[in-house]
Amino acid sequence: MILRARQFEFTFPRPALVMGVVNVTPDSFSDGGNFFDPAAAVAHALELVAQGADVIDVGGESTRPKAEPVSEAEELRRVIPVIEALAGKIKQPISIDTVKPAVARAALAAGASIVNDVGANRTDDAMWRLVAESGVGYVVMHMQGTPQTMQANPVYADVVREVGEFFAERLAKLAAVGVAREQVMLDVGIGFGKTLEHNLQLLAGLGSFTRLGRPLLLGVSRKSFVSKLLGTTAGDRLPAVLACTTLAAAAGVQMFRTHDVAATVQALRMTEAVAAFK
Repeated sequence: MILRARQFEFTFPRPALVMGVVNVTPDSFSDGGNFFDPAAAVAHALELVAQGADVIDVGGESTRPKAEPVSEAEELRRVIPVIEALAGKIKQPISIDTVKPAVARAALAAGASIVNDVGANRTDDAMWRLVAESGVGYVVMHMQGTPQTMQANPVYADVVREVGEFFAERLAKLAAVGVAREQVMLDVGIGFGKTLEHNLQLLAGLGSFTRLGRPLLLGVSRKSFVSKLLGTTAGDRLPAVLACTTLAAAAGVQMFRTHDVAATVQALRMTEAVAAFK
């Protein structure tokens, strides 16, 4: 199985990839404001690369529950200077975390190679046509509703089955506009329109999504479902997140989006070293 993102190509099976998070926002749920200054964001990204990040994911609009949307102009002001600076400094692919096609287009022109789309439940195809024409990687994330509404009352008859059906339907729509399967990754969207029980069911069922033949991306980093289950503080979720990471790697997940790159890399390499002896 191959993932292509412009000039980058990853062939699986291989060691799991780590996507380091750079939030250029004042209001993200875990680190909002820490890297709002472009210079601070670039310095943080370089540190994540030094810790072992294989991909850097840059986002300028918070997608936490009930987050207020930002204008296209403001999102561009936040992310483009960071991407332009990083494109000249790192060899790793840069991902743009956005739902806006115009922001994605500008980010790709600035040097990004992947579009991480939490709004892949969209009805228009402008983003998909951009992905098709540019040959970039594309992350299809499942979300019920929008960041403003997603946690109001998420309901599923069978969350694993329904997310799988969503992926199959999206893959067909992407193919119809010219997006190659080799460009696509799938993300079940932990915490995006899901209750604690839904999140746990998806984590337990991750292996079922491997039948779709596309790499899986998982984002559990610092998510609030850990505190809902274990009663931990927001700053004390890493051990549980690493447990999810190692279980997911064993289930076949190929990329992990995280704020804590060094710890995630260690957990994955140990998991893989043990699995090599099975």
